[in-house]
Amino acid sequence: MTATPHRILQPSGWVKPSGYSNGIEARGRTIYVGGQIGWNGQGKFEARDLAGQVRQTLQNIVDILAEAGAGPEHVTSMTWYVLDRKAYSASLKEIGASYRATMGRNFPAMAVVEVSGLVEDEALVEIQATAVIPD
Repeated sequence: MTATPHRILQPSGWVKPSGYSNGIEARGRTIYVGGQIGWNGQGKFEARDLAGQVRQTLQNIVDILAEAGAGPEHVTSMTWYVLDRKAYSASLKEIGASYRATMGRNFPAMAVVEVSGLVEDEALVEIQATAVIPD
């Protein structure tokens, strides 16, 4: 994986965030990835834990990006929807490992939102992503 082709927006004097960026500047062809969940390409859940579902969800995003000739380094923004923010916080070490194994050291602008439910009953997380392939 290569370094991010975008410019990270880090205001002077701000504490550097861990695992995400405050902002990203990008120019090029935009790819919008609809909300992905932790099932495989055949619509089956192999993982029942949050970290496992995060890994599969991120792999789904990477697979979709590949269809456009993009990779994790092109992701500029992600919104994560989790059922339980306490479970998310308690699993940060495992989630971080899953993230790095799938996305590398690319940290787009991100938000994590706790929701009361997702469409698929077995889903613990849903992630939507935007990527930009530079001109």
